[in-house]
Amino acid sequence: MATPEGHIGEPTVEDGASVWRIARDSHVLDVNSSYSYLLWCRDFAATSAVTRDESGMAVAFVTGYIRPEQPGTLVIWQIAVDGDRRGRGLAGAMLDHLTARLRSRSVLQCMETTISAENEASQRLFLSFAARHGASVEREPLFPARLFPDAHDSEHLYRIGPLAQPPPSAPGTQYSETRRTRSVPS
Repeated sequence: MATPEGHIGEPTVEDGASVWRIARDSHVLDVNSSYSYLLWCRDFAATSAVTRDESGMAVAFVTGYIRPEQPGTLVIWQIAVDGDRRGRGLAGAMLDHLTARLRSRSVLQCMETTISAENEASQRLFLSFAARHGASVEREPLFPARLFPDAHDSEHLYRIGPLAQPPPSAPGTQYSETRRTRSVPS
């Protein structure tokens, strides 16, 4: 899907380093090892998305997976946008693209994510997503701060669904699935 900010598609392992950098530079996300982002871009590409700029560099990402115990549920793990591209609706566009892609494969009925009470930007993002998709939102505590071995805020589960049909695309915009493939030296 083309947006004014770039092209949204599935990640490849070549995007792993950029995804790690975007997470690190967000100063909000828990940053995982660079290795984990490479694995994520390989093993969970079908349930994740990146936005690439005109040069092909990832400038935003969303990582997700299908819950093994609830096959129709997409869990959003992380979502982030490069600092100079924030505030333009790119995170919402990636969520719309990803869920439309999964719905076209008939593998999605609802979405889950966790958000801390202090993360108002993420709360707005996911509540707005639910409204666009005609879905209800259930919120409940999931991981209290005492469960984390480090200093971490409590995380609340947001369950969004059932998801209605994707909203119509803006004129001239269509959801298209693209995936760059490259051979990776071993």
